[in-house]
Amino acid sequence: MADSYNRENFRAVFEQSFTWVNGFMRCVRRYADKTAVTDPLCGKSWSYGELNAEVNRFANAMRAAGVKPGDVVFYQLYNSQPFVLCYIAPQKLGAVNAPGNFNLSAGETARMLDRDRPAVYVYDCDVKDMAARALEICAVKPRVVLAVDYRGLRPQLPAGHLFFDDFIRSAPDSEPEADFTPDMYAEVTRFCTSGTTGTPKGVPLNAVNEVLSAHDSIMHFPLTPYDVTMNMTPWFHRGGLHSGGINPTLYCGASLVVLRMFSAKTCFDYVQKYGITYLIGVPSALKALADRQEKHPSELSALRGIVTMGSPLERDACIRYQKLLTPRIFNGYGTTETFWNSFLRPEDLPEAAGSAGGACTGDEVRVVKMLETGRAEPEDTVAADGVTEGEIIIFAPEKSGLSYVCDEELAAEKYYKGWFYTHDVGVWDAKRCITVRGRRDDMIICMGENIYPAQLEEVINRHPKVRDCMVTGVADKARGEAVAAYIIAEDDSLTAKELQRYCAASDDIAAYMRPRYYRFVPELPYNSTGKKQHVLLRERAEKELSEGLLILP
Repeated sequence: MADSYNRENFRAVFEQSFTWVNGFMRCVRRYADKTAVTDPLCGKSWSYGELNAEVNRFANAMRAAGVKPGDVVFYQLYNSQPFVLCYIAPQKLGAVNAPGNFNLSAGETARMLDRDRPAVYVYDCDVKDMAARALEICAVKPRVVLAVDYRGLRPQLPAGHLFFDDFIRSAPDSEPEADFTPDMYAEVTRFCTSGTTGTPKGVPLNAVNEVLSAHDSIMHFPLTPYDVTMNMTPWFHRGGLHSGGINPTLYCGASLVVLRMFSAKTCFDYVQKYGITYLIGVPSALKALADRQEKHPSELSALRGIVTMGSPLERDACIRYQKLLTPRIFNGYGTTETFWNSFLRPEDLPEAAGSAGGACTGDEVRVVKMLETGRAEPEDTVAADGVTEGEIIIFAPEKSGLSYVCDEELAAEKYYKGWFYTHDVGVWDAKRCITVRGRRDDMIICMGENIYPAQLEEVINRHPKVRDCMVTGVADKARGEAVAAYIIAEDDSLTAKELQRYCAASDDIAAYMRPRYYRFVPELPYNSTGKKQHVLLRERAEKELSEGLLILP
């Protein structure tokens, strides 16, 4: 059947223009004099016009150094204006920007350098020693190595390294000459997963993924050109960059405030000084804000909302945050590979707290059967009764490259028919509202019963003397596995016997779920995105059980 319109003309225009950097340039033309980025620590703000000039200097300097389309620009930076430049400038050259975790070890960074083979490597001077060691031991050396001297201390750099400011200072601020054809399917961003073991996996995103990730945040907040956003977490992960970070904020013409390191006091100071309308962070950051607000109340009427992701919001905590901070709390659930895919709006809370909510507007989320071997088909769902457990799978190709960098075997394992198999265990109800029980790998099997840590942790955290907790399984001859609870106490008078009585009296903790062991600790293992690292806790608990450090009430 013949087309009723010129399909090829549409494709030629659309596929070359539907890119994130084109959206940014629209904002540069519309809002040239409007503040785009404010960095309070260095006391500077950049309008959209000024920011674009700095982007162009970096792009032109890289082009002069031989950076070409398809090259990778890898950067390990704290939130800062140079981070913004590293995100945008490579896209103007057809190159790939690849933000990395600045907390990685030298060995992990070296393995990523060897895998991604970046033409340019940018690091913060605060991690200079780690970066220098990584460059010593990696096999593939970047052509250009740049150090961001955020503190202005001008430390001694290894031979061949340049300061970022010196590298771009004399470059022209004109638009870089384009020697490539824009393509909405081309990779433009490469994330690293925040896994707990092994080298982080590379997650490629193409230009249309970047546009539609921006659209997703803009739609769900909603975000407007009149908003001012600030992330309380690093931008190097998906939730940081795409949930109120550089990606949606500078695509829609809003303003971005840089927070280098989290501090509740600093957050409140910035909210008042800069009129921040959206704060974005993990639940642990919200707890710190609420704790400070109780002791030192701040005026927060400018806030239109606080957006959190990384882990579910427990009901009691949600009520507390709505009372102390803002009634407009948002909570998203998702992955590095697919961004967020289910969402709780203020209207859903606190009633739906503890759940992950329903699927985002453009996504679909299902719970399918868990098989002994292989995987269920996307249509092989479990009963939508809020009880029957299965694996959570996600369909969000508009925000996912459906692949991993240099790892086709893993891609074939995790992606199937366009669906991403998360390995998260959950249930769903008749309204298709998802509740995450935990990771398949985190599951504890006690006396033949499955226990998912998140469910038990939520109940224990309700105890007034508990600040935070994590549970894991340890080997037990009689039970198969026994539950060990690691506790950060809010009150030093808390004892294991008191917690034992509390769990025994709880209507939400079955007898087989009750912890057999307790250990009181000053901190718990979280990763950079605020997710609990149960794999690390399990390893630690087995060791500490053998050392006699776990407490029997």
